[in-house]
Amino acid sequence: MPHPLSTLGIAHTAISLVPLAAGLYSLAIHRRIEPRSTAGRVYVAGLVASVLTSFGLSSTGGFNPGHALGLLALLALATAWFVPRIEALGRARDYLATLAMSFSFFLLLVPGINETLTRLPPSQPIADGPMSAIVKGTLAAWFLLFLAGATLQVRALRARPRADVA
Repeated sequence: MPHPLSTLGIAHTAISLVPLAAGLYSLAIHRRIEPRSTAGRVYVAGLVASVLTSFGLSSTGGFNPGHALGLLALLALATAWFVPRIEALGRARDYLATLAMSFSFFLLLVPGINETLTRLPPSQPIADGPMSAIVKGTLAAWFLLFLAGATLQVRALRARPRADVA
């Protein structure tokens, strides 16, 4: 039988669904996670809360790869927040900010995929651990989906008219 979720684990899981839903909504509406939109602000707040609550969880009793991914997601958020303010980057600011937000969304689901596949269904989980073929395959598919989405976002940004053209 898989390890049952603690109260914090249940709260973390519920909190983690907030940025998932807000990110999906923003991607569907804006084709990117637009941090100035309501959905974008909910995404950012939810992701921060999700990462912070994850620090109280550890099956190994200490810092684990999920925590490292959380810190990387926060770094991606910080990048998306500060890059637009760096004038010297020119038009690259839009690309970097958009891709940083998308990368944070990608990272949000990496531990989620592992946890879901190794815990559900409760009576007989799909995977027996993070190194199982189904987890690795699903993560590989998720990475390819991220790359495809990032490519589409770059193409959409490239197709936008430049603001500095008269």
